[in-house]
Amino acid sequence: MSFLEKNTTNSPNSETKDTQKLIFTRLSENIKKIKEVLGNSTDIIIREVAIGQSKKQRIAIIYTDGLADKTAITDFIMESLMVDLDTTLDTNSEDVIQYLKDFCLTVGDVNDIPDFQALFHSILNGETVILLEGQAKGISASTKSAKDRAVSQPTTESVVKGPQESFTETLRTNTALIRRKIKNPNLWLKSRVIGKVTQTDVAVMYINGTANDKIVKEVFTRLDRIDIDGILESGYIEAMIQDSKYTLFPTIFNSERPDVIAAELLEGKIAILVDGTPFVLIVPAILTSFLQSAEDYYQRSIVSTLIRILRLGGIIAALIAPSLFIAITTFHQEMLPTPMLISIASQREGVPFPAFVEAIIMEVAFEILREAGLRMPRTIGPAVSIVGTLVIGQAAVEAGVVSAVMVIIVSITAICSFLFPAYEMSSTIRVLRFPLMVLSAAFGLFGVFMGTMAIILHLCSLRSFGVPYMTPFAPIIPEDQKDAILLFPRSSLLTRPRLINQINTKRGSSSSNNDANN
Repeated sequence: MSFLEKNTTNSPNSETKDTQKLIFTRLSENIKKIKEVLGNSTDIIIREVAIGQSKKQRIAIIYTDGLADKTAITDFIMESLMVDLDTTLDTNSEDVIQYLKDFCLTVGDVNDIPDFQALFHSILNGETVILLEGQAKGISASTKSAKDRAVSQPTTESVVKGPQESFTETLRTNTALIRRKIKNPNLWLKSRVIGKVTQTDVAVMYINGTANDKIVKEVFTRLDRIDIDGILESGYIEAMIQDSKYTLFPTIFNSERPDVIAAELLEGKIAILVDGTPFVLIVPAILTSFLQSAEDYYQRSIVSTLIRILRLGGIIAALIAPSLFIAITTFHQEMLPTPMLISIASQREGVPFPAFVEAIIMEVAFEILREAGLRMPRTIGPAVSIVGTLVIGQAAVEAGVVSAVMVIIVSITAICSFLFPAYEMSSTIRVLRFPLMVLSAAFGLFGVFMGTMAIILHLCSLRSFGVPYMTPFAPIIPEDQKDAILLFPRSSLLTRPRLINQINTKRGSSSSNNDANN
């Protein structure tokens, strides 16, 4: 046999087909098969015992150490089968497994296992598998360990007023946090297992009768098309199901806050939860979702409107402030007042670089410092940031490498880039800043204008699961303007976004929902 033939025989596809075989009737063959496929791993615990009054029925209890709860296995499985069970079991009876499920096992969730594929999935998912001598199927009992990270405060979406809880890496904890917010039977959850190797649990949540059925169907279609060996984070799913794969703008919204996800579900959107990550995806996504904070809805509408306008102004400044400075100081000095022009010229008198090179140096230096602050240990990260921003900046000005006004422009730009409630959009703005600086250095304000128009046209061309990305500005929807840039009082927000929800557009119309379901 050649080397290629050996690799073909032991390929993952052949192993997958092998695991889809039905369970053997002989217990020894099943145990041998499990040890062979799992490589005789030491964390796979196999306990063979005899049960029944005559102790003639041989069974095997199999679980993964660390994933399964040993206390639950001892109290609800081992004790129930070995101590409480005093009935003579007939090995050849077809009802022996049903008898164990109905009268012996005291765990909450018990399911049949017809083949080895389901068996391995249950074992590696933290469940306990019970195999019986003479039976061609097994039983899986839910004994997943409750060891997970406790619900804590959000780290990327902190608020002063509002719930102080965030999602964790456990899927069932995350679904429970959402159900605590929406106690409605129309909140449906459907699951998928994605990833041939990782077998990652993915859950889709939506409010039946509120979410658009076409979008729900499209979500499941795209999820079912995913063919990959592993899913380790929700970003994997996002990259596989997004509409446009070659855009800097995120077309799928994500959040670690249960209240934000609940609010999006109430608007008719769909949540995608991935086991192992605290970030939940929301589709469809529009641009305004990335510009709004959860705290906007927890305070007075006038205050929230002013904060949104301030936030939008800061975001625009983060995008075009360096390019405007380059264009004005290089091509359009007449736009500046004479005293300001003289002050800037005197500061740049000893600087050996043009304004464009000066801005590039400072922007790149800031990005390096920002990455270093994120990757550094938390104990020395703040110190590095302080040294980088104060000492290095001041030293660069005194050395004549950059001007003081450029340090001010870059500092303002850096601060404004953190005004985004969504981190993904902040990264996009930082990247787009550089091509705008190149255009401003080449063509002045005309280049800045053309670059800005190109960005707007690109935004208008994007869609998220069929919904225009610039909704409600393009197309213009007057009714949805109440919660776009401005925020009207809560009593005026009586409708859901029209292009997202086309079934139940009125908020509070639960009676029509129930009638439709019935």
